[in-house]
Amino acid sequence: MKGHEFELNCSVRTDMGKGASRRLRRLNANIPAILYGGEKEPVSLTIAHKDIAKAIENEAFFAHIITLNIDNNKEQAVIKALQRHPAKPFVLHADFMRVSDTVEITVNVPIHFLNEDTCKGVKLGGGNILKTLNEIEISCLPKNLPEYIAVDMADLDIGDSIHLSDIKLPEGVTSVALSHGEESDLAVAAVHAPRTESEAEESNEAPAAPKTVAEDKADKADN
Repeated sequence: MKGHEFELNCSVRTDMGKGASRRLRRLNANIPAILYGGEKEPVSLTIAHKDIAKAIENEAFFAHIITLNIDNNKEQAVIKALQRHPAKPFVLHADFMRVSDTVEITVNVPIHFLNEDTCKGVKLGGGNILKTLNEIEISCLPKNLPEYIAVDMADLDIGDSIHLSDIKLPEGVTSVALSHGEESDLAVAAVHAPRTESEAEESNEAPAAPKTVAEDKADKADN
């Protein structure tokens, strides 16, 4: 599940403040970023917007060890937060966290659903797949970090569902939710029976988008 390598050229930023950040974006087509974690002090960075915009086109960027070339030094990191412009296709700020070969990291990894078209409940029963998660929060050493988690839908019939506990994670990888106990065994996907015409007419609401792990946690906190 590996195969991608990501490198970003950065420079140390000394001009701080909101005004400086605005100038950075406007004049140089760069964005501000920060690198933190480990035993070193946080470092404020500058990254070319075109470079990070290209990198984030690949979902693997968000679940991968990234090499930051900072002047003459290299740092290994994962991206922890990305601030985007609310109305324009523009990245405003990026947060990176240093990683160590010997310290486990916590990362949200995307789910790849396999064999949806040949799913038993869909192909034979005419059912529909409802996805309730599109990523899994996992913990592992950097060397074991997968780019995605595969979930095979082939054998699911109508009424069947997959939970976190049903997924075989790669060696050295654990589910953060499951580490909190069985009550945190979140549903990942289910196969629903086809709706009748009357049910379809009664429901005019669009199906909800799959929840991220963060959204699911927020819902539970509100309840």
